[in-house]
Amino acid sequence: MVEVICDTNFLIHLATRRIKNIDSIEIEIGSITFVVPQVVKNELLNLEKIPEKKQDILDTLNFIKNLKIVPIQGKFADKELIAFIRKNGGIVGTMDKELKKEIKKNQGSIISFSNDSIVLES
Repeated sequence: MVEVICDTNFLIHLATRRIKNIDSIEIEIGSITFVVPQVVKNELLNLEKIPEKKQDILDTLNFIKNLKIVPIQGKFADKELIAFIRKNGGIVGTMDKELKKEIKKNQGSIISFSNDSIVLES
């Protein structure tokens, strides 16, 4: 089972949209499990205070109750994810273009969304 480290927007998208290929993901990508860095959970808790984002954030916080929280700490999620990948390698779930570039530069892999389907980028 490969752990996919999710950033904030990826998790919100995963929790609030219908993902077409979620049931066939193991066939397409392999056996993966989504994990939530503590820094991302903290970011979600802060975003909950923004009225126009509140419902999506509540849905996302509810969604991640069943996911493993991993001890990646810090103030800025992107920075912490890049540092983690640089040291340990791995797969990051993100839609952020800049973060994707940094993760790839540090030999990490990316899982993202394309047309509401999960895709593995190399």
